[in-house]
Amino acid sequence: MPDFLTSFFLLYFIALNGVYLALNALSVTAVFRNNQQRDLDDLPQVQSVLDPPISLLIPAYNEAATIAATVRSALQLTYSQFEIIVINDGSRDDTLQTLVREFSLLPFPEAYRIQLKTQVVRGIYRSTTYPQLRVVDKENGGKADSLNAGINAARYPLFCGVDADSILQRNCLELVSRPFTRNPQMIASGGTIRAANGCEVREGHLTRVGLPRNPLALIQVIEYLRAFLFGRLGWSSLNAMLIISGAFGLFKKDAVIEVGGYRTDTIGEDMELIVRLHHTFRVKRKPYRIEFVPDPVCWTEVPEDFRTLRNQRVRWQRGLSESLNSHWGLMFSRHGGWPGWFAFPFMVLFEWLGPFFEVLGYIWFIYALALGHVSTAAFFVFLFVAIGMGVLLSVSGLLLEEIGFHTYPRLRQFGLLTLFVLVENLGYRQLQAWWRLTGVVQWAIKKESQWGTMKRKGNWQKEKD
Repeated sequence: MPDFLTSFFLLYFIALNGVYLALNALSVTAVFRNNQQRDLDDLPQVQSVLDPPISLLIPAYNEAATIAATVRSALQLTYSQFEIIVINDGSRDDTLQTLVREFSLLPFPEAYRIQLKTQVVRGIYRSTTYPQLRVVDKENGGKADSLNAGINAARYPLFCGVDADSILQRNCLELVSRPFTRNPQMIASGGTIRAANGCEVREGHLTRVGLPRNPLALIQVIEYLRAFLFGRLGWSSLNAMLIISGAFGLFKKDAVIEVGGYRTDTIGEDMELIVRLHHTFRVKRKPYRIEFVPDPVCWTEVPEDFRTLRNQRVRWQRGLSESLNSHWGLMFSRHGGWPGWFAFPFMVLFEWLGPFFEVLGYIWFIYALALGHVSTAAFFVFLFVAIGMGVLLSVSGLLLEEIGFHTYPRLRQFGLLTLFVLVENLGYRQLQAWWRLTGVVQWAIKKESQWGTMKRKGNWQKEKD
């Protein structure tokens, strides 16, 4: 039995990191291809009236500290035709009052077509200074319900969901919409999310890219680089990406309405929608594509204290559990393709059940070493596979960022990120595994779902000079 457990956990960690290395290889190719495309995109271009118009949806609940900067950032986007719809989800703070004051809102009676069922809409406001800005004020129903209300109010064929604490790169809509202009079968695309902590934003415009001083936020910079630059980029090349971040994703409105909109009974509505799109379109055998676009960047505030971060990661893992559990029919289905035969099983084995095997693996090797069931050499082999290869993967994510995007150009910034690549794998990732395990257990015992409180500091926003 000891030999079996030792072999099992070693093989599990080798398989986990082996798949990640394969995704990394796919991502390297995609990054170089993206660099070549960027050279063409840098040539002078004229915005075309043929660009698909976009409805930008910003759900907001108790976001008074950041909502004005987010809307100002959206108003500065360089795109030929778009509208901004902020959905105030029954906020208990001054979110609505802040919007009324900052953007000169007035009540505006208009036709509101209910295609997706939502909580009661109390009123619609229009800005007197920015004609493309509207605000939907509704009863509290959660983020998914707010997005559905925004879809009902949206006038354009594409909609982009953005978190209320986010700042958008000015050309992000141009970049994230290009898959839709290239391929009429595109139904969703997503961009890169980066940590806004340590950056400087003035009047909704990112004026300086920096790194956070808070160590916990700095570790998350590494996490986001790895997750987006070889996780999603690798799966995207196979049309098997099962998640687009709720902080920044572009969708074909008719496709989302066809599958029933966002589910309001899950806390992982962003992933669940993507998995449902894959599942539905595969069952109907309708051609489609879902793509990750690494260039368009959305900057968002990440947690800077352990309690908030723990709540976020537990919530993410519960959302993953709900999303996978709702779509078992996709796995190994006859027409499942890459999503059903590779991405879904990977998510089940390494992302959903992964926390069990990771936590038990560490416990077993420490226990077995203490009792003499494994040699010291075998223990260090395990540490190399579990931790050393994790460091290698994080370093590769950092190098991909440096080769492809060079977001943090200073030598000191690169050195600090390299240092925290090591820090992340020595304790932090193991703590993450425990939090994720907590999320799975809470889902399994059907503990009541709660979003928890996300503490927003908003100290990266500066007042106008």
